[in-house]
Amino acid sequence: MKDSSTVGSVEPAVVAIELRSWRQFLALAEALHFGRAAQAMHMTQPPLTLAIQQLERRLCAALFERTRRSVALTPVGAALVEPVRELLRQAAALPALARSASAGEVGRIRLGFVSTVGFGPLPGWLRGFRDALPGITIELREATGDVQLRGFESGEIDVGFMLHAPGHRPVHGSDSLARLQQLSLGVEPLVLALPEAEPWARVRRLKAADVLAQPLVIFPRAATPSLFDAVIAFYHRHGVTPVIAQEAIQMQTIVNLVSAGLGVALVPRSVTQLQRAGVVYRPLPAALTDRAPHCETSLLWPADAPAPVLRFVEFVHGLRGAHAAATPNSVKAAKTVKALGYRSR
Repeated sequence: MKDSSTVGSVEPAVVAIELRSWRQFLALAEALHFGRAAQAMHMTQPPLTLAIQQLERRLCAALFERTRRSVALTPVGAALVEPVRELLRQAAALPALARSASAGEVGRIRLGFVSTVGFGPLPGWLRGFRDALPGITIELREATGDVQLRGFESGEIDVGFMLHAPGHRPVHGSDSLARLQQLSLGVEPLVLALPEAEPWARVRRLKAADVLAQPLVIFPRAATPSLFDAVIAFYHRHGVTPVIAQEAIQMQTIVNLVSAGLGVALVPRSVTQLQRAGVVYRPLPAALTDRAPHCETSLLWPADAPAPVLRFVEFVHGLRGAHAAATPNSVKAAKTVKALGYRSR
């Protein structure tokens, strides 16, 4: 004899079902026996029967066909089994997810970076960080320093690798930017990128006069003011005002312009990994090495950055070179990260 209980009707918009009801449904769907399902739920049979009837009324659909001898899923009930299993799996995972999120082990980081870091350690750092904390997604945004600062102000960048003259704070503008934390990742010399086709560039020993006389290909001052000023000051110290042949934002473009014969460029040593036909990289002639310009790379992030960002900062801090130069905020930044008690796996 079939159970002909009437399933009531409710507006779908007001249906809100507790996880316990779904657990009871799944227990019965798997056992197809009210007694065994009740035992699995650590309850007696009558309350389980009532709970299933209430669930069906709330859904406006029969989930089970009942006879005196058997229980079977209806097509509606069968369609719900896998989604309910997934729902309960996700619900069971929520406490661990909350703990991981609190510890900074899950989340998203929007990472700004200058191209020179991409030629250096950044790919390896990203791979190592992904292996250590796979729950954190990193969105990469290649951008010059000025673009990154605007991104910090607008909340579109969480942390950034920036290039600047050694010892300078690559920060200017609002109070929020002034509060950015800074961790130095090291200083490297600038080297010459020269047009290989020029006979004077292929000699064994470069002449200072030949180098200083060439037009200069350089990044705009707005992109990295302190480093632009350091390069121009270098020329001035040697009694020359350089003729700027072309400005370009990206180091790849600067190198390409040198290969086209537009002039010479002073680029970070890490850029020498970018091999381009028609370009040769050379150190500065000995006569120009006195107070030669260098560049520094720093990692910057807001003082109130979320836990995943601080995880990344700590990870990079642990990998940076043992002899990296320190900026005034480096010690403070390291203490900030350490105070949070985070440790990368």
